[in-house]
Formats: sequence, structure tokens, C-alpha cells
Amino acid sequence: MKADDAYSQFTDEELVQKIVANNNALFFGVLYDRYSKMVYNKCYGFAKSKDEAEDLTQDVFLMLFVKLASFKGRSKFSTWLYSFTYNFCVNYVNRNKQRKMSDNSIPMDDAEYRLTEEVPDESIYELKASKLEKALELVSPEDKSILLLKYQDGASIKELSEVLELGESAIKMRLKRAKAKLLEIYNTLS
Repeated sequence: MKADDAYSQFTDEELVQKIVANNNALFFGVLYDRYSKMVYNKCYGFAKSKDEAEDLTQDVFLMLFVKLASFKGRSKFSTWLYSFTYNFCVNYVNRNKQRKMSDNSIPMDDAEYRLTEEVPDESIYELKASKLEKALELVSPEDKSILLLKYQDGASIKELSEVLELGESAIKMRLKRAKAKLLEIYNTLS
């Protein structure tokens, strides 16, 4: 019986509680096994090589172990971890200004890239994928982050509010401005 099988009955949130309470490396290993591919994929999008992506992944998990107590369970752990990873990578890229900001993540499965929202936003849905990808490269990292969390990962306004520690009205305004900037850039591309 694999170690993960013995702990598969625990939800992510239960594992986090156990890790925070006891600094239990075994439980942290279960979380690592569940999410290492997702974290690596996101890091790979910001890295220049596979080795750099592996290093970034390890850095994310080291920082995660230290910061795990800041997860309050107000959103799904996977959403919080995605945001944590994305922000870590954005900060990594911003520390090295010579690096070109890019997110070339390898698709893990179609479910990660579905565009979901309570009220559909047709202006985003109707964009052509390749042109949209180019436009996303040209918006600020903060705008790109909130747009991807919302439209790629399906985070709700409430989840975004909790993860980014902003009010729901601030999230809605940031999304509105980010969409407007994205559409403006998109419309200038040929």
C-alpha cells in the first residue's frame, strides 16, 4: 500500500491543519505528491529551462511549508496554492528585470483551461486563442494573474477576494480594468 493511499481519505484542508499543528513532513509529502505537477507546470511557464523550473518548484514548496499557516481555508486549497505559486513566480521574474515575462505553461488537462464564470463574459470567450496568448504576454503580471485565476482556473469572485486579500468590489474593478486592457491590446494585434 502506497503512503498516499493511507492518507487519501484526508482532504487538502485537513492535511493543512495537521501539517500546521505538528509540522508533519509526512502529511506535507502527501500535499507535495498531489500538487507537485501543477506547481512544476506553472513554474515551467516562467523558467528558462527544466532545471530552473525544478528549482523554482522546490523553492515554492519550501516557502509553502513556512507559509502554510497563512492558509485560512476560505477558498479551496488548490486555488490558494495556484495563486501562491503564480505570485511566487511573478516575484521571481520581477526580481530579475532582464528576464522577459512569459507564461508558457504546458497544459495539464483540458479542465485547467476551461473558461468558467457565473455570468459569462462573451468578450473574453470570443477571442482567438493564439491572439489572446499574445495579448496576455503584453499585459502587466498583476492583470495577467487575476485574469488567469478567474478565467483559466475558474476562481470565483469570493475566492479571488480571499486569496488576494482584497474586497469583492476591488476584485470586480481589477477584473474589469484587466479585461479592458487585455481587449485593448488584443484589438491592436493583427
